[in-house]
Amino acid sequence: MTRDWRALPSANSLWEATAEPARAFPVLSGEQQADVVIIGAGYTGLSAAHHIARSGLSPVVLEANRPGWGASGRNGGVITAKFRLSFREIDAAHGRAMARRMYEIAHESTNMVEELVSEFDITSANLTRTGQVKAAHNKTTLKAAIDEANWMTREMGSAAVRILDRGQVREETGSDIFVGGVLNPGSGGIHPLNYLRGLANGVASRGVPIFEQSPVTKLRREKDGIVAETPHGAVRAKQAIIATNSYSDLTGATAHLQRTLIPFRSAMIATERLPGNLAGKLMPTGRTYTETKRMMRWFRMVDNRVIFGGRGAFGKQDSQAAFDALRKAMVGIFPDLADVPLAYKWSGLVAMTLDSMPHIGRLDERTLFSLGYNGAGVAMSSLMGRYLAAFVRGETPDVGLLDARRMKAIPFYPLREPAVRMVAGWYQFLDAIGR
Repeated sequence: MTRDWRALPSANSLWEATAEPARAFPVLSGEQQADVVIIGAGYTGLSAAHHIARSGLSPVVLEANRPGWGASGRNGGVITAKFRLSFREIDAAHGRAMARRMYEIAHESTNMVEELVSEFDITSANLTRTGQVKAAHNKTTLKAAIDEANWMTREMGSAAVRILDRGQVREETGSDIFVGGVLNPGSGGIHPLNYLRGLANGVASRGVPIFEQSPVTKLRREKDGIVAETPHGAVRAKQAIIATNSYSDLTGATAHLQRTLIPFRSAMIATERLPGNLAGKLMPTGRTYTETKRMMRWFRMVDNRVIFGGRGAFGKQDSQAAFDALRKAMVGIFPDLADVPLAYKWSGLVAMTLDSMPHIGRLDERTLFSLGYNGAGVAMSSLMGRYLAAFVRGETPDVGLLDARRMKAIPFYPLREPAVRMVAGWYQFLDAIGR
């Protein structure tokens, strides 16, 4: 079953309210020819278009709504060099060589964001690389975080990882509830919608056609290529890239990939601007922050506003209950915010996979894809555009555990939503009792 792409609302997000004006792109009308047709104008699709064009090939990008409407404009703007699985877990399950390769890919992804921001001079993205603090809510999780940090230093050479005591985390966050934490360098923050719009403007200015309000309703094979059909036109190409991630079910042409994903709604809130004395007290370093609970919350300061987000928003639309739960959690960490009004609240879909890893590669000799970023997609999706371009050129890049051949369909797919609710409820219970 697909969703009606025409009826889905925009996000009431801080990013939408503060972004640079969106460039208007045309609706596809008639027929276009290309080497590669790219379905989806998010980070993955636009990065792929850039790298493919730089290879001397001709891409065309088709977007069902407008560039940045989906996850690329709804996320928290946090950039991290990690996967949902820790590198220590990867080492235990797949060996040291694989762990090192995944470590390289993760750090390549954060560098890719910086490279693209520089390439297209996207100053409005406000990219920072000041690091991320994992703040521990009890001694058990602090010990686990420290053990992980020590392992990373010893085995992966992450010498810059720092252990923080209670007082240092208090200085970092302005909150008294944490018992300590770990500072990971290289992570950072970005205005995600300005980044996306900067990519779209930059790619278009170099001659890549981008069409909005042009959903691909059918993707069919021909003898010498593939045809992407839209309501008012078509693109004939040699290869196609599906870059629709958790919004793959917007049309029937990509909906089959949705059976490999568990869409998980992530909700965010942003306060009104704080008075100067309070803004200077909370998160003064400009880093991003996460906590160690299973139903992880994250937070950051942007333009003297606290942005606070987390998992656990269920259903297909925004949920007031989820926003209320976020506000309660935020005030629990920052009591000074109890009387500060919220200015924005929004949500978007995170694409989870069965093995907690993104996947990239070929569906067949004509069709490629990249999806399943598991909540860490700003950087990773930007990098996957480079790897998609390599696949298009006929290369076989080493993508480690991201290899498409490792991707598995979700068993008992119709039961995914109640299963997610059950697992999330169990995690919430464990968090509540401090386990």
